[in-house]
Amino acid sequence: MRTSRDGRRGRPVLRRQDAHAARAAGRPGPAKGLAIDLGSSGIRAWVAGQGLVTGGPAGWEHSATRPVRRGRIVDAETCAGLLGRLADVALGADREGGVVVLSHPVLAGQEHRATARELVASLGVSRAVVLNSASAAAGCTGDPAGGPVLVVDMGAELTEVALLVDGTVVDARQVDAGLSDLDPGSVPAELVGNVIDMITSMWREDRHGAVRGALRRGPVLTGGGALRHDVTDRITGRLGVPVRIAPDPSTAVVRGAALFLDSVLCPAAAGAVSVRPVRLR
Repeated sequence: MRTSRDGRRGRPVLRRQDAHAARAAGRPGPAKGLAIDLGSSGIRAWVAGQGLVTGGPAGWEHSATRPVRRGRIVDAETCAGLLGRLADVALGADREGGVVVLSHPVLAGQEHRATARELVASLGVSRAVVLNSASAAAGCTGDPAGGPVLVVDMGAELTEVALLVDGTVVDARQVDAGLSDLDPGSVPAELVGNVIDMITSMWREDRHGAVRGALRRGPVLTGGGALRHDVTDRITGRLGVPVRIAPDPSTAVVRGAALFLDSVLCPAAAGAVSVRPVRLR
């Protein structure tokens, strides 16, 4: 879609042709939906009908004042401004019938989740959904349900391992360290060690063989760390099993959130992805 300028506010809005006329005639207007991955390294967004629209803002990962640190919202006001401007461009001023899906880390605390819900609700859409990143990534890789899945998400400042069984997160581990903590010129032994330690911890506490089953299928690697062969090769060697690297792993979470968004906007296609709330032991 093309954008035009709203002369009253000078901000970009979507040009939606005949949306009001369609509703007046009893026909639904165009589906309006936005999926957002609000990460430590920036915002990734997916607009229904358009696809991936942003990887910004530019320079976010180098800013000492960025509003998300270690996967947690630390400056809600700045986040609200960024999300508001994004919604203006993606959804326009008239957000009737709009849906926004916002992902969050699996082990995001109660305060973070509450803030995320408030931020999404403040956008003025008809439905706001907060979705954990592991379920989103599993959906993106074709593993939303149907057996145990290990999702290893290696981000800029956060590394998470989550075990999903039949689409539900049943166990998860988190380390407040990621790619930005590594010396670019060194082999990231610490990052790989953190991943192996988290998987080993899950293995020791697994009473039903779910971790073993997930490893047999191969853990799913997402995030920027999955783009580094020195990381993925070491994980494969340490685990002794093949790994599955998500297609375009740095955008796997937002694309998985987009699948969930599609299932909300198009109920007839709801069976295409199945994600459930986190239920940790």
